[in-house]
Amino acid sequence: MALDGIVTRAIVHELQPYIGARIGKIYQPSTHDLIFILRGSGGGGKLLLSANPTYPRVHLTDRNSINPAEAPMFCMLMRKHCEGGTIESISQVGMERIIHIQVRTRDELGDVSAKKIIIELMGRHSNIILTELATGTIIDGIHHVTPTISSYRNVMPGIAYTEPPQQHKLNPLDIRREEFLSLAAAAEQAALTAGPGEEQEPEEMIEGELADLLRSLEEPKADGSGGPAPSADPIGWMVHAFSGMSPLIAGEIVRQRGDGSATSAGLSGNGQADSTVLTDHWTEEIASLWGAFDTVLEPVREGRFSPVSGANAKGKPVFSAIPLTLPDEHVKHYSSISACLEDYYGDKAERDTVKQRVSDLIRFLSNERSKNVKKLANLQKDLDEAQDADQFRIWGELLFASLHAVSKGDKQAKLINYYDEDQAEITIPLDPLLSPSDNAQRYFKKYNKYKNSLLVINEQLLKTHEEIAYMETLLQQLAHASLNDIEEIRDELVSQGYLRDRSKKGKKKKKATRPTLQVFTSSEGIDIYVGKNNLQNEYVTNRLASANDTWLHTKDIPGSHVVIRSESFGDATLEEAAQLAAYFSQAKQSSSVPVDCTLIRHVRKPSGAKPGFVIYDHQKTLFVTPDEERIKGLPNTLKS
Repeated sequence: MALDGIVTRAIVHELQPYIGARIGKIYQPSTHDLIFILRGSGGGGKLLLSANPTYPRVHLTDRNSINPAEAPMFCMLMRKHCEGGTIESISQVGMERIIHIQVRTRDELGDVSAKKIIIELMGRHSNIILTELATGTIIDGIHHVTPTISSYRNVMPGIAYTEPPQQHKLNPLDIRREEFLSLAAAAEQAALTAGPGEEQEPEEMIEGELADLLRSLEEPKADGSGGPAPSADPIGWMVHAFSGMSPLIAGEIVRQRGDGSATSAGLSGNGQADSTVLTDHWTEEIASLWGAFDTVLEPVREGRFSPVSGANAKGKPVFSAIPLTLPDEHVKHYSSISACLEDYYGDKAERDTVKQRVSDLIRFLSNERSKNVKKLANLQKDLDEAQDADQFRIWGELLFASLHAVSKGDKQAKLINYYDEDQAEITIPLDPLLSPSDNAQRYFKKYNKYKNSLLVINEQLLKTHEEIAYMETLLQQLAHASLNDIEEIRDELVSQGYLRDRSKKGKKKKKATRPTLQVFTSSEGIDIYVGKNNLQNEYVTNRLASANDTWLHTKDIPGSHVVIRSESFGDATLEEAAQLAAYFSQAKQSSSVPVDCTLIRHVRKPSGAKPGFVIYDHQKTLFVTPDEERIKGLPNTLKS
């Protein structure tokens, strides 16, 4: 990942046509994200502002998101101050990962007021802050930073906004050849003077607020000095000296120079610059580095961005706003930086949030499944013993018929089995502490117990198998769940009595009359509904679908109910619906997945069955291999 100053510049450049646009609606679908619905200038669209600590970003998006029934406090505050306002400017602070959006709006009295939205894309320190433009006073931030969190600056309502600590780096777009060579020579000389024991660690070794605070205390000069020697570590030197420069872009510059090794002219065997460093050979090497530096950054200066994504030499996925030399054969090119960020991040942020939210549910369901698997083994053992009930009856009768031949204290009795055609001798185990009569009674009791328990055991076996299947179905649904799906699954477990209701007493929860469903559109323009949990499955299959609609589900594999909402369609639609059924199932990673399809009229729910459980007939089976790229290419939306 490389959301650096160059990517930030590309984002700001792409958003320039939206200056003059009106902010129609503001939503906050998750803790860290805001969605602005823009109208007017630029053609309108959805703008995502995310202060996610792992995936901070700003870009236009087409992704549908479900908003909470009650808007969070920060969302309501943003609506109060910015909704209906006009965007007057969108700018980047130097080459930093900070974007300023200036909004002109009217307050409650109708007076014109100006606000500034500050988006800081700084990893775990990312934030979205709303300030008064005239005074710089913070109205509020999506994340509060208190004195206990940071001693350098606070983000709280009513205090003056303080910029993040200055890094005192140079803007790489303003550098010219002579200045670049001079900076490199000064950095080389400084590294040589410092000596091996005093050379500072590369920039990336110390990160975060501690590094920012140390830099602010030292007040370094913006001259590129203080970092590693350009000859020893050109990547580290460029990252240290120039703002907005990530190791990814610095590495690309070194690759385009044609020398990616650490040992170039002017290096001694131990990797330190030696006294002959400022030679003609060294000057040529730095001049070639400048050539690559200028070539790579020229499109950035001119605002010509060609976003790409792929994998680096280590196989790690990366993206950039400018072309990269990547070993990966599957390098993707994009028409805009927003398209690149949308594809790269995809649903990563949501999936991470979902993982955090479902961890307790997954643990609970896994434990319940394990308990039922153990119960199944015990029931099977009891069943095997119960099958021998007749043997206990025979032993009891033979003992009663031969009481005279058995004495108390005997551990076994060898008697003639009158029930055997050959009248063979049989050995019956005895409890030496019991009399012969009591031993016979003990076997009659076992006979009656197992005879009566056979019905109960078979009933329990059926219920236990259903419980295991139910738990596996819920675990599969959680693997594909969105944030909204999680709450529906949790509500289902509460209603089924597995979990206690965690909502506050007296506070009644508003229940939606119908769930929000993901609807795909086939290549033939036909709607395909997909249920992602049991509540949605029940609604799609039992309430929404018509008798002649087509229903699909993976054969004997937990998965989603899929419904084609049309009586007439082609093979392409059927195949795409089968793809969806296989993809949203436990067999997502498998090949040749069996998918049953039949008309809704042949699907029914047995009385008293678990949510989402149905039986069906008149089916035919298709075999498909889930294709994620094909499924992602299908247009889809959320409907409620």
